Amino acid sequence: MSAEKQYKTHALMMLVALIWGLSWPVGKMLALGLPPMTGAWMRYVLTMIIFYSWFAYQAANGESVQWFTRDKKSLKTVTILALTGVLGYQLFFMHGVYYTAASDASLIITFNPIFTVLLAAPLLGQKISAKMLVGLACGFIGVAIVTGWSPNTHIEFADRVLGDILIMLAALSWAMTTNMTRRMMEQRGGEGPSTSLQIVVWYSLIGTVLLTPLAIYETWQFGLPDPTIQDWYAIFYLGALSTVLAYYWFVKGIEKLGATSAASYVFVVPVFGVLSSWWLLDEKIGISLVIGFILIVAGVKVVRAESERLRTT
Repeated sequence: MSAEKQYKTHALMMLVALIWGLSWPVGKMLALGLPPMTGAWMRYVLTMIIFYSWFAYQAANGESVQWFTRDKKSLKTVTILALTGVLGYQLFFMHGVYYTAASDASLIITFNPIFTVLLAAPLLGQKISAKMLVGLACGFIGVAIVTGWSPNTHIEFADRVLGDILIMLAALSWAMTTNMTRRMMEQRGGEGPSTSLQIVVWYSLIGTVLLTPLAIYETWQFGLPDPTIQDWYAIFYLGALSTVLAYYWFVKGIEKLGATSAASYVFVVPVFGVLSSWWLLDEKIGISLVIGFILIVAGVKVVRAESERLRTT
């Protein structure tokens, strides 16, 4: 790749980090504006409209499109992915940002790679070493600092603890989704990043169906939703930009830069998350958030480095 193209790809990845960072305060705004699962359902309905419109456009231009998985084994895996990557993640994410500060949540979700590596042991047959446990402990201490000494004291401590626990569960749900997606791709013969994107579309479709009963229950409990203009903006942002466009760009970044280089931009997301939460929600920035973030990232680095070492020995 030429230097100019590489520069453009890195700039694109930074834009992805910005979009994902902004999704934290925007997600909180939506969770406060509409019942949480109703907001999540509306987001995914929009996501599905965009994804399948894109598929239809490709098909109309003579490209080969696989609208959905064709075999029973893959259907089972895709259903599990829908349970963890859409239903589980949205349940924990939307309720998590409802209770805790969006800036705190954007830092805690950085814990996700630790869960991803540790869950690879039972799912992908990788080993867990003492160093990985040290990294895990380091990450937990970082989360404890973010939770216990958050500068966002306008939120009740009990609510912050509950919200932060839910965000940790969201990270665990996404880690399970990441490992299951990787295993499904390997079973399909490792067809590359485009296959990963197709899998996301398939399990998002099932996930939208799974979210529907929860949205109906909230409608029965709270009445028909009446979204404000701000709610619609949030739904569009989370569905069209954060879920569809940013993920597509991220996959392209992996294609051009490699998984390790592209994944490094994930650590920029919390920086944008904290700054945008300060800007949009008037949340506070304190030294405890910086220390907690450093400890979480240090834990992630230790766990990832040890995982790579064990994989190559």
